[in-house]
Amino acid sequence: MSINDPIGDFLTRIRNGQQARKKFIVSPSSRLREAVAAVLKQEGYIADYSVKAEGNKKTITVVLKYFEGKPVIERLERVSTPSLRVYKGKDELPKVLGGLGVAIVSTPAGVVSDRQARAAGHGGEILCLVA
Repeated sequence: MSINDPIGDFLTRIRNGQQARKKFIVSPSSRLREAVAAVLKQEGYIADYSVKAEGNKKTITVVLKYFEGKPVIERLERVSTPSLRVYKGKDELPKVLGGLGVAIVSTPAGVVSDRQARAAGHGGEILCLVA
């Protein structure tokens, strides 16, 4: 099966896993998915993630996080898609919920949160919004 939007698929797996109250989700791995998971962990939206290699295929396991029985991630929205890329400069990066949420941005320095991109003076592709 071919996946046209790997990041969209990864975010949907996380959304569906939290809606079904799963402890973790498993997805095919890539460097971009690992980078997105690292930002989610750094910002406190997921508990942990790990990458396992089985033969020539790698999978990423994301341990989901809940607070008082509710998912920590209330909103997980894909912004830039393969058919419509969304690029913003450092001054145009979105503030999610007035700074309470996070926009994950792919910059020349790697995949970082919107706060880190602003601090480094980088713009880039807005991958997703998390709140």
